[in-house]
Amino acid sequence: MLDRLQMVEDRYDEISHKLGDPSVLENQEEYRKLMKEFSDLEEIVLKYREYKKVNADIKDAKEMLNDKLDEEFREMVQGELKEAEEKLEKFQKELKVLLMPKDPNDDNNVIVEIRGGAGGEEAALFAGVLFRMYSRYGERKRWKTEILDENATELGGFKEVVFVIEGKGAYSKLKFESGVHRVQRVPTTEASGRIHTSTVTVAVLPEVEEVDVDINPTDLEIDTFRASGAGGQHINKTESAIRITHKPSGIVVTCQDQRSQHKNKDKAMKILRSKLYEIAQQQQASELAQERKSQVGTGDRSERIRTYNYPQGRLTDHRIGLTLYKLETILEGDLDEVIDALITTDQTEKLGGMDDDE
Repeated sequence: MLDRLQMVEDRYDEISHKLGDPSVLENQEEYRKLMKEFSDLEEIVLKYREYKKVNADIKDAKEMLNDKLDEEFREMVQGELKEAEEKLEKFQKELKVLLMPKDPNDDNNVIVEIRGGAGGEEAALFAGVLFRMYSRYGERKRWKTEILDENATELGGFKEVVFVIEGKGAYSKLKFESGVHRVQRVPTTEASGRIHTSTVTVAVLPEVEEVDVDINPTDLEIDTFRASGAGGQHINKTESAIRITHKPSGIVVTCQDQRSQHKNKDKAMKILRSKLYEIAQQQQASELAQERKSQVGTGDRSERIRTYNYPQGRLTDHRIGLTLYKLETILEGDLDEVIDALITTDQTEKLGGMDDDE
């Protein structure tokens, strides 16, 4: 590990030197590429330098303890040594995590699709609750949320809502949200007060650039239609809504949230690129069989991942056995405890796999 860390630091110093070269400054493409690599390496290097400093402090403290010291000073040095050794162990764990292969999509924006599943109108209403939860979470992170397509119901829910969350690291935080979310509550539409169970499916895709996915224009069938609101009534007089069918895969994408046909087409293409990219990534992982099946995973959409129990004020994430009795605050966007636990579990499993391979 230390050899790898030294190589990373050497590369960091090399890039730092290059960034001051006038010829690099003139080449904007090379400059951007080097700046991204420099930024990616910085956290590892700064942590490694802390690690080296603490290691040097431990060495100095051990040498001092070999000298003749009065009892009070010896106790002080022993205390500092113990503290430094605890720090060193902590830094070692953090550096192992930082050296893990990084998901290339972690810094990307995300496209989220929420669809009502079993439960009819109640499922649609809970789809609206989840949309609000993720929007509020995004607000806490100072990210921007924008609806790309929606099929709203008259009671204020969604049969389906597709939206983008724009912010650095959005995918790294939300990628474990894909799957089936189950809700247990007394529906507002139910007079008898019985608890109903409904489901909503969530899919989280990294937003990708055109360069990541090659789409042949001849493979696309593009239709225009008038955008409609809740209940199916038309809300635009012009045919600004767009439906794109990717003939080879059969994927159909619609976007009707923008007034401009051109903007709707751009946003529909974003969704299509992300869907095709996800398919390609899944095929590659399957063919190469490089990754072990993880307990957390990135969300099989048919897998029930979480239950929201209103009578008990309880959220349970079934993948990691996490139960929290703070449902109200979680639904207001306070998702950090849940998301951090999922990320930590995923990192622990991957570190275990790395140890097995060594």
